[in-house]
Formats: sequence, structure tokens, C-alpha cells
Amino acid sequence: MTATRAELDRELSPSSAAVDAQATLTRYRLLSQAARRDLAHRVDVRYGPHPAEVLHHFPPRRPGAPLLVFVHGGHWQESSKEDACFPAPGLVAAGFGYLALGYGLAPTRRLPEMSASVRRGLAWARDQARALGGREDAVFAAGSSAGAHLVAMAADLPLAGMFLLSGLYDLAPVVDSYVNDALGLTPAEAREQSPLLRPPPAAPVLLAVGEHETGEYHRQQRRYAASLRRAGTPVTELVVAGRDHFDLLFDLGDPTTELGAAVVRAAERGSWG
Repeated sequence: MTATRAELDRELSPSSAAVDAQATLTRYRLLSQAARRDLAHRVDVRYGPHPAEVLHHFPPRRPGAPLLVFVHGGHWQESSKEDACFPAPGLVAAGFGYLALGYGLAPTRRLPEMSASVRRGLAWARDQARALGGREDAVFAAGSSAGAHLVAMAADLPLAGMFLLSGLYDLAPVVDSYVNDALGLTPAEAREQSPLLRPPPAAPVLLAVGEHETGEYHRQQRRYAASLRRAGTPVTELVVAGRDHFDLLFDLGDPTTELGAAVVRAAERGSWG
């Protein structure tokens, strides 16, 4: 049975299942401001030629550390790297260097351009790992929501692992939803930009979704996890109790949580798979 526009809009609206999305987004901003105030970092480090291809770099405390490159969400049309700095304190304390990546947003940029930018940024981080305080064999990528999709689109890169939170991996439902008002995706572009329909990553993948997310986000994670397993990609799948699409991200750098503990193990081993 084909979903109606109203049903698609509801299923692709993370706030429809969240406790208080706006309050969580405010915390993103305030905690990110505190991270930039309290931690040594470099702002707007250029990784590519487009004006949006810049990142914030929080160096690790010791050279040769793992690096985690984070790609923010926002349905490819909202948010920015400015509000994606808040995981840095926990991750730096856990032994990582942290990079918050910018990539530009719709409608100014098309989705294939964003995917190319994120891939370029991840490749740049690996190439520059030593200069960034890390090492090239321990560069991890993480993304939330749209960021999870964009990281998954860079599956061919030789990364140490991917942490994908609350992602969409088949973009067919997006085409007929409100999300596409800004994106302008054609059905052909949606297929080309769907990680589920592309070669899987060789690196280990951790997939996480909050308990309080719409059925579509849970369904997409299950489908992508099953696809990765069939392809032989090491995959861990989490459904995190008590979390929604937005506050799940607070667990990324918190080693007392299931998600955060997996990230800390990566810092200790150089790979969590």
C-alpha cells in the first residue's frame, strides 16, 4: 500500500516522535559554544575548494590518536558545524581528536554536491591525519540523521569505522515528502544517493537509532543492517532506550552509555569492529 503525503511527512519528521526537539537543539548550540570556549581548537580549516568545505578541528591531547570526523544532520537543509561541536569534550577526554565538518545546505547545494563534499572531507582528514594529531589508520567517521546518510555515501574510503546514528539509507520515500521541497531530488537522484543501493563499506559499521523515533527510521536501520550483513560488513545495531532522534547524539562522547562505550573502545583499539 502506497503511503500518502501526510503519512510520509509524519514518518520523515523526527520531531513527531521526539520529547522536545527544540530544547535539545538549543542544548546543541549552548554546549557547542562551551566546547569552543573551553577547548583548544582551530576554526574553519579548509578541506576543499567550495566555500562551505571547512571544518572545526579539536586536536587530541596526544599525537597519534584516533580521529573522529562528525557530520551534522538537519535533513540536508538545516543546522551547521557550529552546533556540532558539543561531542568534542567527551571525545577528546576519551583520547580522540574531533573534527566537525561543514558541507553546505539545500537549496543552495544539491545533494550529490553535499555527498561529494563529505567524501572529500573524510579523505582529506585521512590524508592529513598526522598533521591533525592522529594517524591515517585510525580515522573514524560519525554522522547523525542527514550526516549518517552522507557518511554512508563515502563507503569506499578506507576508514577505521563508521558510527551512523538515525540515518536514512533509502531515499525513495524522501522524494514525495516535505523534505524534498528544499532538496528537489528526482527519483533517479534518490536511487543514486541511496547507500542501501550502493556497494557497502568494508569498514565496521555501528548503526544506532533512538527508541522514540518514527517507524521509518527504525525500518531503514533494520534494512541497512541486513544488507550490510549479507555483504559481509561487520555491523553492530543498537536501538537505544529512552532516546529520540535528537538527544541520541549526546551519547556519542559519553562512555557511560552503550553507544559512547563503543566509541571509547575504538579509541583504545584503533578499531571497534
